[in-house]
Amino acid sequence: MAAAAGWLRILPRLYRALLFLSQFCILLGDERWQPLAQSVKDPPVCTFTVVPRAGESTEIPPYVMKCPSNGLCSRLPADCVDCATNFSCIYGKPVTFDCTVKPSVTCVDQDFKSQRNFVINMTCRFCWQLPETDYECSNSTSCMTVSCPRQRYTANCTVRDHVHCLGNRTFPKMLYCNWTGGYKWSTALALSITLGGFGADRFYLGQWREGLGKLFSFGGLGIWTLIDVLLIGVGYVGPADGSLYI
Repeated sequence: MAAAAGWLRILPRLYRALLFLSQFCILLGDERWQPLAQSVKDPPVCTFTVVPRAGESTEIPPYVMKCPSNGLCSRLPADCVDCATNFSCIYGKPVTFDCTVKPSVTCVDQDFKSQRNFVINMTCRFCWQLPETDYECSNSTSCMTVSCPRQRYTANCTVRDHVHCLGNRTFPKMLYCNWTGGYKWSTALALSITLGGFGADRFYLGQWREGLGKLFSFGGLGIWTLIDVLLIGVGYVGPADGSLYI
């Protein structure tokens, strides 16, 4: 131990002496000592590169963002689990399916123990057969809501995350036109009663041609004004863009 301690005290002195000699030789013009001096000044640095194991991916699957961590497995969204569904079940009847959570998803059972395999209870029906409260559909502002017959449009519907069903979770569906442009029925009716003779109600609804006709005819000598009060009151006359009243 004493010999080792002695060598440890001598090594720093040897290092400083070697550095001094190399610098002195460089000043004298001897370039053979330059690599040695450089190696003494800049000792080698060890670098390590971490290589992932074969088959190991560092990317996080996109569905993980929808999956609550350490929640009940039976309440996970449908995108977080893989279930062995049976399409031969009886429509409208309760059915149970065996499910497994997807990789990178953690969940627990009723006793708060980690779980991978579990069973879910649901009603046997396809996603497009769900009630309207269980899915969301896109809206269309290019169809007429006030028309006869009432117009329909093709919407893309997506099932809500917590709802389980059979088949594709995104599906097309024909829906009635149901959108609003911000026009109020009460405002249109008030304008028709008070300023209908000047076409104010028609101008408000965006029907400027009819508004000009009422303006220059003094409301059709009052007859057109009375008719518009009735038509707007029952909702037969609506906004020109085809939207519904608020």
